[in-house]
Amino acid sequence: MVRSAVIFDNLGTLADSTRSRILLLLEGTELTVGELCIVMQLPQSTVSRHLKILSDEGWVAARDVGASRLYTLVPSRLDPFAKRLWQVVREQVAASAAAQQDTRRRVSVMSVRRMKTQMQSFFNGAAAMWDQMRADLIGARTDLVALLDLLDSSWVVGDLGCGTGHLSEVLAPVVRRVMPVDEAGAMLSAAKKRLAPFENVDVRSGEIESLPIEDGALDVALLFMVTHFVLEPAKVLAEVRRVLAPGGRVVILDLTSHEREEYSLQMGHVWQGFTEEQVRTWMTEAGLTVVRYRDLPADPLAKGPVLFSLLAKKGKR
Repeated sequence: MVRSAVIFDNLGTLADSTRSRILLLLEGTELTVGELCIVMQLPQSTVSRHLKILSDEGWVAARDVGASRLYTLVPSRLDPFAKRLWQVVREQVAASAAAQQDTRRRVSVMSVRRMKTQMQSFFNGAAAMWDQMRADLIGARTDLVALLDLLDSSWVVGDLGCGTGHLSEVLAPVVRRVMPVDEAGAMLSAAKKRLAPFENVDVRSGEIESLPIEDGALDVALLFMVTHFVLEPAKVLAEVRRVLAPGGRVVILDLTSHEREEYSLQMGHVWQGFTEEQVRTWMTEAGLTVVRYRDLPADPLAKGPVLFSLLAKKGKR
């Protein structure tokens, strides 16, 4: 009787198409709840509910890695009947259109995770020598050329993707408030140490795609040597527009289009610089109006490509 109950439990578990799709995705792969939500295009509450059932019944196992919890299918823990049943169900589920879409989206999610892991590894290892590497790449003072367009003592300025805080250190004495934001632990620690003497600096931890800043809080947003690390620049610029006050400005300083493929491996660059058309298009899509675009004078000591500066504004109410 007990054996029959177990069999019917397994049948009930796999009868649900969502749970079967989850198991197919977790076969030989570890995914977080968030990644499963993206792949399956389902709300977190739904995915979490089905994962709990699968975990309680021994179909999946979880392990914690940092702040993330990774789930996977564990065939070795299944009894012989469950294994045979899964092979039968698996064949049917894998042939469905939904599962095939899941598989394609899983490839993209895993690619993004690998890229983010590589970038985090680079940033955590590079914090101690970042300032010198940055100076070697673009020159020690080139960024100040773009700052000439900005300074106003009443402004609240967001230094988005602040790195070790060198730009916020320059801004703090001349504006009302600076909000440096970065998600890399070692980088942010270095920034906090550097910016500790300034009472008007509010260092915040968060992703640039989801800024830890209130709506309309900034007069100016700076993206200095940041955008080439971003997977979806248009999405980030829409988030920048959200945190800008009406009439607020955003200034981008970044690399012009180049062919230095080694930057992707050495420093985790996602983009090989940008064309003027690209950045103007993204600004328009984000609802921002470009005021000025210009290539900056090349620093004779810099080893990297030519830089550009772009100034855009958010419309007034």
